[in-house]
Amino acid sequence: MRRIALILGVAVLALAVTATIAFPAVSKPATVKTRTTKLGKIIVDGSGRTLYMFGKDKGTKSSCSGACAKAWPPLLTKGKPKAGSGAKASKLGTTKRSDGTTQVTYGGHPVYRFKNDAKPGDTNGQGLTAFGGVWYVLSPSGTVIKKASTSTTMGNGY
Repeated sequence: MRRIALILGVAVLALAVTATIAFPAVSKPATVKTRTTKLGKIIVDGSGRTLYMFGKDKGTKSSCSGACAKAWPPLLTKGKPKAGSGAKASKLGTTKRSDGTTQVTYGGHPVYRFKNDAKPGDTNGQGLTAFGGVWYVLSPSGTVIKKASTSTTMGNGY
């Protein structure tokens, strides 16, 4: 019995660590700002990583969870998100995800990062079709930018 309890305890701990790595605990408000890229001026997170909207989302409700959220991590926040340089505070909002976390919205769209964007300013997810919808960057006004990315790095079949 002790061996089974120990194995179960280790398994639960491993799952908790994996969940924390995949979705680190959010302890502060997220920041959204702008950056100039090959696609023009777009919105990015506080670290300068490109933010995308998902064409399958309905209004402010996210349709991206599980494997989708691992490839396209949602921008999560604790409290009201902040508008950084170039972003419009009036375009910022939040939505509750199915797992109870709070996701940032911009211009009425839940926003996500893309795991194959290696560095700030990368736009490798622009125009990709994945998980049943198309992914696009957003302008500071909250509108979808549909021009093609000049990047050739898409990776992992996306």
